[in-house]
Amino acid sequence: MSKGPVRTSPNEPPHLPNGLLDELSSRLTRDDAPFLRYLTNQLSLQWADASETRLGYTRFEFDHHELFRRRRLRGSPGPITIALHPRLMDDEKLYLHTLVHELLHAAGLVDHGNQHSELVNEIAPAPKLSESPVLRSLREEVLAGLPEQSWICGECGHTWERRRVTLPQRCPKCARPFSSR
Repeated sequence: MSKGPVRTSPNEPPHLPNGLLDELSSRLTRDDAPFLRYLTNQLSLQWADASETRLGYTRFEFDHHELFRRRRLRGSPGPITIALHPRLMDDEKLYLHTLVHELLHAAGLVDHGNQHSELVNEIAPAPKLSESPVLRSLREEVLAGLPEQSWICGECGHTWERRRVTLPQRCPKCARPFSSR
């Protein structure tokens, strides 16, 4: 599968890497993904609005009742739109991860179950925080909005700058289990 650079302009729609639909077809059955065979004709990709909070979403033209019926009858899902956040233009790994996630939804795997997660991680694993400028910027946005800007160990009183969203397990100075004051 040719990934190629993600960098496009907001005026050009996102691209679908060569071989990605074939990769999905080789890993899914018609029972798992009844809409997969329709994606080549029914799918369109677009950039989401920059104010969107999600990195990507899949939109079907029909409501969920009609989609359930079409899924059961293995009929066409109708037009499908996958919208990706423009900030993904500069992050190839997260772009591919998000695109595969949304393609699985478009193919008919609408639940975020184990099969969905395993397939996304096999085909396009999420990048590590150190590999993704988008994930780092999202972390910084979250940290800036949190009330605590530093951690204080309840045992030794050591204070250090908060650089993570989750509560640390141990104090970096005394190594005791962390308890905030």
